[in-house]
Amino acid sequence: MGPLSGFRIIELSGIGPGPFCGMMLGDMGADVVRIDRPGGNPSSEGGHDILFRNRRAVAVNLKHPDGVKTVLKLCESADAIFEGYRPGVAERLGVGPAQCMAANPKLVYGRMTGWGQTGPLASAAGHDINYIALTGALHAIGRRGEKPMPPLNLVGDFGGGGMLLAFGIVCALLEAQRSGKGQVVDAAMVDGAAALMAMFYGLKANGLFGNQRGTHMLDTGAHFYDVYETSDGKYVSIGSIEPQFYALLKEKAGLPADPFDAQYNIGQWPQMKEQIAAILRTRTRAQWCELMEGTDVCFAPVLDLDEAPKHRHAVARGAFQDVKGVVQPSPAPRFSRTATHSEAPRPMTRVGTDTKAVLADFGLAAGEIDALIASGAVATL
Repeated sequence: MGPLSGFRIIELSGIGPGPFCGMMLGDMGADVVRIDRPGGNPSSEGGHDILFRNRRAVAVNLKHPDGVKTVLKLCESADAIFEGYRPGVAERLGVGPAQCMAANPKLVYGRMTGWGQTGPLASAAGHDINYIALTGALHAIGRRGEKPMPPLNLVGDFGGGGMLLAFGIVCALLEAQRSGKGQVVDAAMVDGAAALMAMFYGLKANGLFGNQRGTHMLDTGAHFYDVYETSDGKYVSIGSIEPQFYALLKEKAGLPADPFDAQYNIGQWPQMKEQIAAILRTRTRAQWCELMEGTDVCFAPVLDLDEAPKHRHAVARGAFQDVKGVVQPSPAPRFSRTATHSEAPRPMTRVGTDTKAVLADFGLAAGEIDALIASGAVATL
């Protein structure tokens, strides 16, 4: 099931961007085998971590020599393996690129780090906020006269990290089909966050984007691209960039010709923002939705995490679903011919649930599996 059906991928379990990469690959039909230490990952206690859906879970003790040998054995018939350790940790454990690719020269080895495998900061600790700070992304996000605003951990961990690694692994798998050789994918969140800023570096090169946040068209500087409060304390989003969409905004909101006819009179933007904010506070969010939603104003209500899955557009597209009581985003993107796990994602399973089945699928005999369990090299439930 899915465009990646038939690919076997081993995930040396971690937190955040690594599991997100595994989710992306598993959602697309790859047989992703999550390897974690016996006892599991504290970050996923309770079994409701959406990032761990759509894969099998095996418990392996990487501090046991036979546990390391087990991972290398799995590599022999896998297409890819990925990890999210600090540089050098996988090598010390005995499951680094050289060791794993010696078992399978066609193996793709994915590495997920914040700073990358090389460079003066490679061995330092960090988090999303630090990686996006170094790329210019964090500096650019925020309102005029205010400090930079971290956009959750979407830009570094997930967009610039896990999704970049998933893309890199798929690219390397495609290349390996032609060359017959594997390679290492060095996915760094600092690189990915920088890549996400490509358009803004291009705008800067053309004199259309500067270093003062909150003063440009897309960063809340413009009155026609911002979030506004409504009379009931809720919010709506306006993105009327193009002239025809802006004209419709003026019509629907009843904006006066002076000063709103001069859409790109940047000097008037602060004044126009105050005026449109006052107008939008005269009605409830529902009233503005009735007037503008579905039109070419480029409008949408700002929904919270309880409201978003219930919106009629999300419902029509099946953008969210309830999996055993856990509401979660459906797999994306969608394909015309090959299905994904969108109909029934498999919820996260406890570490060790699939140990015996996975080892058997990868060619280990029943006696070998029993011996590994008895030695403590692997564990099962």
